[in-house]
Amino acid sequence: MPPLCSLLSVKPPSDSLVLSAHATTRLPAASKDRPKLYSRGARYGCWLIFLAMALAMPAIAQETPNTTPSSATSSSGTMSSTSALPDNPKPGSAADVTGKQTKRILYVIPNFRSVSVDVILPPQTPKQKFILMLQDSFDYSSFLYVGGVAAVADAERSYPEFGHGAAAYGRYYWHSFADNVNGNLFTEALLPIATHEDPRYYTMGRGGIFKRSVYSISRLLITRTDLTATNNAHDTFNFSEVVGNGAAAGISNLYYPSRERTWTKTGQKWIVQIGLDGGSNLVKEFWPDVNAHIFHNANW
Repeated sequence: MPPLCSLLSVKPPSDSLVLSAHATTRLPAASKDRPKLYSRGARYGCWLIFLAMALAMPAIAQETPNTTPSSATSSSGTMSSTSALPDNPKPGSAADVTGKQTKRILYVIPNFRSVSVDVILPPQTPKQKFILMLQDSFDYSSFLYVGGVAAVADAERSYPEFGHGAAAYGRYYWHSFADNVNGNLFTEALLPIATHEDPRYYTMGRGGIFKRSVYSISRLLITRTDLTATNNAHDTFNFSEVVGNGAAAGISNLYYPSRERTWTKTGQKWIVQIGLDGGSNLVKEFWPDVNAHIFHNANW
């Protein structure tokens, strides 16, 4: 039986044409050097979210709702609808706080700007905002946290220019440390002072996992002005978070390799950092539940 190609009067393609066709569909060599920022940021964010959810679910499941808090009950015996909102805190002693924050999370994550549930704090002065930034940047837990970030970046060879081995890890470490200080400076001190925003995270501490998760993520775009701490609740767009991380990403071009100083890669750093802060907010929101039910309110 004659070949099908001969019946149709079509010549089979030659080997040279086949090779040329494969050559035309080959991906460009530059695609091998795509930045790993999205991958690295996604890994960090996923681990933070997983840590918050995995630890918080059993803790929240053990909670029993308190239906008779005298401070949240009106004279007619009905519950106040605004008392559970973090924007309307009620005064109380430390013993009354159900969502008590600690200065650190498991000794390795700085948590100085987290505010316990229902705690009323006065507005921060510019000096206090700088002190908060220094605590988050130079506490011993910050050095441990940066070491973990640098180890992940080194393992993924995020920047091939840094090389391999101990010297490479040192380069990853000081770059990660500079990123941390740089970001804290803009988001916790410089921008909050200029815009009169409160850089602290106010824990919701009540409601289901979904409600509290939405609240914690929304703090990336919504924050309080300094007036809020005096009970004049006034939410505003979080310029400190959004603009501050953008400025920090731009400043980082001064100490990263030249190939990383493009608009695209700077934008990627900006988005990754905001995503990491979202994961950090989730951990902070559910940390009091985890610490209370698993670690019995350990003082970290």
